[in-house]
Amino acid sequence: MVLGFSIALIVFSLLLMLLVLMHKGKGGGLSDMFGGGMQSSVGGSSVAERNLDRITVVIGLLWLACIIVLGIVMKSNG
Repeated sequence: MVLGFSIALIVFSLLLMLLVLMHKGKGGGLSDMFGGGMQSSVGGSSVAERNLDRITVVIGLLWLACIIVLGIVMKSNG
């Protein structure tokens, strides 16, 4: 069980790093490569950027949950 959560933590960590790097900074970002460069005039941010935000939050929450569960499992085994 510890091995499974450890592998999941590594995968979520790599995904989270990739997603954070894809976000647009002041000078643009990798999200412009995937259609993030087209801005909507009403919302202020593109659909691709909002979806990237949502995916990043979900992966971040899964990463946090994995850390908490891994800590509880390791504490109960130790």
